[in-house]
Amino acid sequence: MTLLESINGPEDLKELSQDQLSVLASEIRDVLIETVTRTGGHLGPNLGVVELTIALHRVFNSPRDRIVYDTGHQAYVHKLLTGRLASFGSLKQHRGLSGYPSRAESEHDLVENSHASTSLSYGDGLAKAYKLRGEIDRTVVTVIGDGALTGGMAWEALNNIAAEKDSRLVMVVNDNGWSYQPTIGGLAEHLASIRVSQRYENVLDYIKTTLSRAPLVGPPLYGTLHGLKKGIKDVLQPQVMFEDLGIKYVGPIDGHDERLVEHALQRARDFGGPVLVHVITKKGFGYPAAEQNEVDCLHQVPAAGAQPGTWSRVFGDEMVAIGARRPDVVAITAAMLHPTGLALFAAAYPDRVYDVGIAEQHALTSAAGLAMGGLHPVVAIYSTFLNRAFDQTLMDVALHRLPVTLVLDRAGVTGPDGASHHGMWDGSILQVIPGMRIAAPRDATRVAELLNEAVSVSDGPTAVRFPKGNVGGEVEAVSKVGGMDVLRVPGDGLGADVLLLGAGPMALMGLSAADRLADHGIGVTVVDPRWTKPVDVAVVGAARAHRLVVTVEDNGRTGGFGDAVSRLLRDHDVDVPVKTFGLPQEFLSHGTRDQVLAEAGLTSQQLARKITEAVASRSPGGSAASPGTADAADLASEAERRPVE
Repeated sequence: MTLLESINGPEDLKELSQDQLSVLASEIRDVLIETVTRTGGHLGPNLGVVELTIALHRVFNSPRDRIVYDTGHQAYVHKLLTGRLASFGSLKQHRGLSGYPSRAESEHDLVENSHASTSLSYGDGLAKAYKLRGEIDRTVVTVIGDGALTGGMAWEALNNIAAEKDSRLVMVVNDNGWSYQPTIGGLAEHLASIRVSQRYENVLDYIKTTLSRAPLVGPPLYGTLHGLKKGIKDVLQPQVMFEDLGIKYVGPIDGHDERLVEHALQRARDFGGPVLVHVITKKGFGYPAAEQNEVDCLHQVPAAGAQPGTWSRVFGDEMVAIGARRPDVVAITAAMLHPTGLALFAAAYPDRVYDVGIAEQHALTSAAGLAMGGLHPVVAIYSTFLNRAFDQTLMDVALHRLPVTLVLDRAGVTGPDGASHHGMWDGSILQVIPGMRIAAPRDATRVAELLNEAVSVSDGPTAVRFPKGNVGGEVEAVSKVGGMDVLRVPGDGLGADVLLLGAGPMALMGLSAADRLADHGIGVTVVDPRWTKPVDVAVVGAARAHRLVVTVEDNGRTGGFGDAVSRLLRDHDVDVPVKTFGLPQEFLSHGTRDQVLAEAGLTSQQLARKITEAVASRSPGGSAASPGTADAADLASEAERRPVE
């Protein structure tokens, strides 16, 4: 039995010797490398926090003391030390361990949300609650990376934490210089400054070369420090920055020296007020392949960059082409330059790309400013992170009718990343925004086509959404109805039974379902709407020519494309019944995309069965139109040409 196999919970760590702890750390790294290179997941961040996590569980008494991980990218070691070694091989697999902390898995997990910069706010609230309840023996610990610390929400929390002088809150800043990619911004540079030598003879060079170059605040700060002749310690460490806020600072600490980290955490725990412990680690520590990876130290395995054949790469390639034609097009991302495919644009046009760090809200309002300045910004973020910037999209971009294009990567079901990463909300969130236009490409050709259409819009915001993974096969339209692509009409001898509107890649699922339905004598017209907002008014005439309208989308059903179609038909007094298919309005678990879609009832087989039942329940003699044959002219005969919001 290995030492790790003997650890059933945090209590088992407390009696181990330093030699045993070194052996344990080595065993943990072996398990991380063997497992994560097989299952995929966040490898680099977890290799860097092995000693830190051991120290956390030796000093604090989880779950009595609460440990809150920011984003959860660094929580795998925590899982291994809290009784989940036996199931660790199922990491990120369907019905296996989550890639993030999970309340369903363990009492030691508290926060599942994998959106960054939230841990300090959770910690602030928890510490206040325990104080108010008189539970003064409980300590709250937050573990936040230096990348997440750049988020505005983290600084809002720090402002409030500083006011709670007796709050038992320990904030561990894991400073490895990387988030998804090298962390940028003034704070990142300030934290990075402590990595220089602290020998006395280097102090003046450090002050002159580092502080004096810092934009805006650098020269005044240098002058102040030089004039006051601050001590070496105050110059070389970011202690002053935090202690001026009223937060006790400990550090910087070598995060790979378990004994030193443990000692620092004990001091912080015993202080009795808010303390920030600054720990320096190396991402990927102990695994040369990760340490030497220049992109992101194997932040995520497989590599997080946009690969050929993926939706992200198709977008990235087309952005480069657009950039060549349109000097006014600029790009913005929030610490996702490589994953979203924008690294290609950055290489071609380095002066026209802005990585704002983990700051989606800032990204959207900054984009508004760029648009006001005569540019057309393209903001590429994961769909799930748009949730954080709704107000800015609504009030800063749309209210001013600004030409900003949102590119929402990882829209719909993302697979193994779980509930907080499924991009199933944007299709509903954006439907409520006046003037917003939403495009959903079905294949690679349509990504390029619709992206070009989006950036040509000059009187309001646009969005282009697509899923994670490889692009499927190309499907050309057989005709047009309004601005929509008709992909299939009923075959010979089949009636115009069903009008199936499939948003984005779900149009391809609709084609497969149509084949199955044809075998049962049900005629299906498959249409790709291309733009899901506004709904093309040509849908009205097309609906009247069929017995049943079906919508399929990779988005939550509530308030999505299907609801918009239903509303349009009601507004035009069309009494053809509508069946909407989409993701249930639930927090969906992790698994492959196909597994999650199957559990949601969104496979071609399941879709065909439900449509068959719906058609069978309606007789031709009812209020709906009788079956007949349909072609593109029939579908458009009653259609008006102006899209309707």
